[in-house]
Amino acid sequence: MAATEPEIPGFAAVELIDLHQVYGEGDAAVHALRGITVAIEKGEYVAIMGPSGSGKSTLMNVLGCLDIASHGTYLLAGNDVKEFDEDQLAKVRNRELGFIFQSFNLIPRMTALGNVELPLVYAGVKKPERHERAIAALEQVGLGYRAEHRPQQLSGGQQQRVAIARALVTTPTLILADEPTGNLDSESTEEILQIFDGLAKTGRTIVIITHEEEVAQRSHRVLTIADGLIVRDQAQADRRLAGAGVHS
Repeated sequence: MAATEPEIPGFAAVELIDLHQVYGEGDAAVHALRGITVAIEKGEYVAIMGPSGSGKSTLMNVLGCLDIASHGTYLLAGNDVKEFDEDQLAKVRNRELGFIFQSFNLIPRMTALGNVELPLVYAGVKKPERHERAIAALEQVGLGYRAEHRPQQLSGGQQQRVAIARALVTTPTLILADEPTGNLDSESTEEILQIFDGLAKTGRTIVIITHEEEVAQRSHRVLTIADGLIVRDQAQADRRLAGAGVHS
């Protein structure tokens, strides 16, 4: 991993081993994750589904290094996240992880270009390079012509495309998307999903949280979580066969 330690060859993009997350103590303790063990390979496009309170948002926070698990191991590109100090974690979040949120989280006073450049500003990239990289990221999501527009001048779908460009601009190891189509109409949802389809085809590693079955169907693999545990891990080919009523 460029931000902290070199990526270890031959390792999965993400590996979780007996991961637990507990909030509080004693009788008041809440066991949000109860022993998650799963690997996500480089280039996989994975959807995480589950009812409210299932632990999927907690899992996303752990994957995004926003929380450190109470127990267990999280290996990101072969590196143990628990061994990172606060500065290293900040660098990982800035350079190795690309975040996409339901509410876009764009800064209203900044242009689309300025919003996309922001992670590069924090990373210390000089202005000419960050400008070039931000324009390229906006063009990748079809919004190069909107670079000087502010968020309020853009539709919801366009704002989310800016957010995707911002997530891509650092060339992250892992793209994390939390209900990225939750605030969008069906047309904008399809536009966003086509972008994810294209990213997956280029070998990007993507993890998306969604409650929408039609969104999950676009992924390579679906993890279903309930009560802090993965209760189903199903590749898309298996899901299609199940949906068609075909049994081996």
